[in-house]
Amino acid sequence: MPLDTAALARFLSAVHPYDALPQEALTALLPRFETRLYSAGDEIYTLGAELEGLYLIHEGQVEIRDENDVAVSLLGRRNSFGERGLLREGVSVTSARALDDSLMVILPRDAFHDLLKQEEAARKFFDRTRTTKPRKADLATSRVETLMATNPLTCAPDATVQEAAVLMRDTRVSSVCITIDGQLQGIATIRDVSGKVVAGALPFDTPISQIMTANPLTLPPSAIGSDVLHMMMERRFGHVPVTDAGKLVGIVTQTDLTRFQAVSSAELVSEIAHARTAAEMAVVTARIPQLLLQLVAGGNRHEVVTRLITDIADTATRRLLALAEEQFGPAPVPYLWLACGSQGRQEQAGVSDQDNCLILDDAVTDEQMAYFTRMADFVCTGLDTCGYIFCPGDMMATNPRWCQPARVWRDYFRKWINKPDSEAQMLASVMFDLRPIGGAVSLFEDLQEETLKAAAKNSIFVAHMLSNSLKHTPPLGLLRGFATIRSGEHKNQLDLKHNGVVPVVDLGRIYALQSKLPEANTRARLEGAMAAGVLSQSGGQDLLDAYDLIAESRLEHQAAQVKAGQAPDNYLAPADLSDFERSHLRDAFVVVKSLQSAVGHGKGMLG
Repeated sequence: MPLDTAALARFLSAVHPYDALPQEALTALLPRFETRLYSAGDEIYTLGAELEGLYLIHEGQVEIRDENDVAVSLLGRRNSFGERGLLREGVSVTSARALDDSLMVILPRDAFHDLLKQEEAARKFFDRTRTTKPRKADLATSRVETLMATNPLTCAPDATVQEAAVLMRDTRVSSVCITIDGQLQGIATIRDVSGKVVAGALPFDTPISQIMTANPLTLPPSAIGSDVLHMMMERRFGHVPVTDAGKLVGIVTQTDLTRFQAVSSAELVSEIAHARTAAEMAVVTARIPQLLLQLVAGGNRHEVVTRLITDIADTATRRLLALAEEQFGPAPVPYLWLACGSQGRQEQAGVSDQDNCLILDDAVTDEQMAYFTRMADFVCTGLDTCGYIFCPGDMMATNPRWCQPARVWRDYFRKWINKPDSEAQMLASVMFDLRPIGGAVSLFEDLQEETLKAAAKNSIFVAHMLSNSLKHTPPLGLLRGFATIRSGEHKNQLDLKHNGVVPVVDLGRIYALQSKLPEANTRARLEGAMAAGVLSQSGGQDLLDAYDLIAESRLEHQAAQVKAGQAPDNYLAPADLSDFERSHLRDAFVVVKSLQSAVGHGKGMLG
């Protein structure tokens, strides 16, 4: 039975965004709505059909299915649907079917677009793209390319130290980069000249290459200012060359950073880098929850917040490695400490355990292995003291399985790829997120490249990884579109990690595998997959928007817990969300499930 005007007005006054409209706007909109009855089993619209308008459920239930005819959402009273298609040339990107006798309120297409043009509340509600919070530019949001000097002083390796010193004096800069055909070879500073030449009584015609710092640490133009500041504070130097594929494109100095206010994460990095014990570090890492609250309250993007928090874990790890070498002596052979999991992806939030491993030089002997056993125990115990609890699955360098020579690691990956059983899938998923933290990076570079090529070529392995990536599903169900945890401590809550962020992380890993991308960070993987054509621009942008919303919802929830004096976790009750927040979060989960469906049906792209 169609609704009369009074009943429709009462209904809309309890549905967002109509409850936020000025009364005169809502009154003017009422005559434009239509009502329609659907019987159980009726198709409301089919995939690719021209949409009549925006649908709003007054009574009944509606099932939404994707292009692969997989149910991605079950909707009930006060849920609207069809907006994604209306915002894409008016063509449906899903199909909709009434599960039982249902009464729909329909806002015709023209009226829907008029509403968006006229009312900010409606635009904000139906625009599913991520909104950027305005904030003052600082190191956390500024890319290195906007901070660096683009014309760094350079000279050839055979220039004399006197010639280099004259160049620095005449141009009033404190460093010179040594290059060959634009490729960075090293860097020398005024301090190098005074400390190595003058104090060391070297001849003024000594080649600059003899006193330069060869193969210095660099950053890419896409890094953020905080990366520079953290590197300077941890490593105690004041000049960071900026390179792109080895070519020198700029330099950032401490002077370049003076116009920016130092973010508090840099203070934590500096304190950890100079700590003498794990207990001292723990005092610093105990301030991470407050840092999380501060960064979220400041409107920082989720990938910036997690990057800054991960930087602290990286610094703690490197400091513990240095302290281990002080205690046990220099390492007998080259080694590389790597992080996996959220630290490996640079995506640590307010709750983190540790996932790590050691790759050793193939020359290591059985006797020398004892050294690395002590090192692993020292570092992992220290990280646990700092609040990075021991991995429940024992994915740590203290496990002899994950402290091995490079040749053994090659065998591991080769076996996982050639025989992808359930354990192999799980281990490969973890180990594809490896990122070097401290030591000889060369031990990983060839291994990573070889593994990516071999994995991408093995269709059986890829198929198993695809299957493994679909084990974590978005929490979509009957409760206003959500399937909450049914029992236990977190009953009636959503797990924003395992059912929210992790499904996107898994998709990103698959796209990286298909594109042979070396990146471990999820957002970088999705962007790289779009650039490689493995993920379509429209599908990729939808997934990025969904990921941003889910990840930021998780961080905002954790920040609220910290503010309330609680320990942060990943469990959110839908009842704590507004209609606006529930609708957007549900739609984000629908996008993720649609991408999972596309991958599950052998489609790498979503149009």
